[in-house]
Amino acid sequence: MPDFSRSELLKKFLWSVRPQIFIFTGMMVIFGLVYLLGRLPLDFFLYSMEVSFFLFGIYVAIQYIQYARRYGKVRRLQTTDIATLQELSESPDPFDRLYIEKLALVMRDQREAETAYADRQTNQLDYFTLWLHQIKTPISAISLLNQSSSGKEARQISQELLRLEDYTHMALNYVKLEEPGAELDLSQVDLDGVIKKALKKYSILFIYNGIKLEYEPLQMTVLSDEKWLQNLLEQVISNSLKYTPNGKISIYKDSVKEGRLVIEDTGIGIRPEDLPKIFNKGYSGFNGRLYEKSTGLGLFLSRKICERLGYKLDIQSELGKGTKVLIDLSREELRVFD
Repeated sequence: MPDFSRSELLKKFLWSVRPQIFIFTGMMVIFGLVYLLGRLPLDFFLYSMEVSFFLFGIYVAIQYIQYARRYGKVRRLQTTDIATLQELSESPDPFDRLYIEKLALVMRDQREAETAYADRQTNQLDYFTLWLHQIKTPISAISLLNQSSSGKEARQISQELLRLEDYTHMALNYVKLEEPGAELDLSQVDLDGVIKKALKKYSILFIYNGIKLEYEPLQMTVLSDEKWLQNLLEQVISNSLKYTPNGKISIYKDSVKEGRLVIEDTGIGIRPEDLPKIFNKGYSGFNGRLYEKSTGLGLFLSRKICERLGYKLDIQSELGKGTKVLIDLSREELRVFD
């Protein structure tokens, strides 16, 4: 029995047959009193006791074997088909058979409800994914139309389009991360190339918001999935830009730990009481609610991407002074998306 020990099973069995044991013991006491009061020969008493214990032992052994089989089947009910219950329904006890029939009905209803829920979730996910892909077309069209314009309003439109594009990509990433069986496309990735792509994407925000950038080529190559690594860096840089008005963002290698990337800003920072919960899905924190810029998904997705890539993500922050994001690229074991 791999799922439980023999001693555990024996204890449970003895507890289940304790009424029979008490009755048998009581009967032996009564027989002993009868022999004693009747002054019958002791040999007859001992012989009757031996026969009784022998027969009761056979009965208990048969009950133990049946109990062990039924106990094992019941323990495996969560991983077996409902048809397994038919084997349990062989009990001669009408109450047991009725109980098993009701249990089979409950399990069947549960399986049907789970199947219906899974189908509904799949349909919703398919529709959501399709909508996200389709919404990218009008966003691109508006961006092209806006390129022919100039002035303050055009710059504001460009920023809002970039934010809209970010939210769309965030939702797509969330959907992809939730899909079972998604695999990583691993290769040696030039970290500087990925960083430069992310910086180019957000260059308009650096310029329009007057945010200074400190970055020198890192000369680092990492084993990763380039697409997901870029999504991770874009998310972190986007967060820094949201909460760093007229400040500075620095990207550099950590001098303390080799292979760790640091993205540091001089923004508004995070309250100490919010830090333990910033990776929770949907948690925006005080600053996110105050500035109405947080979806509560950014850092949750960042942590999840890091887990898939085998990286470690840590955040250090001081309110009013800024935030430091540390991404340990000296990865642990990589996992497929599940």
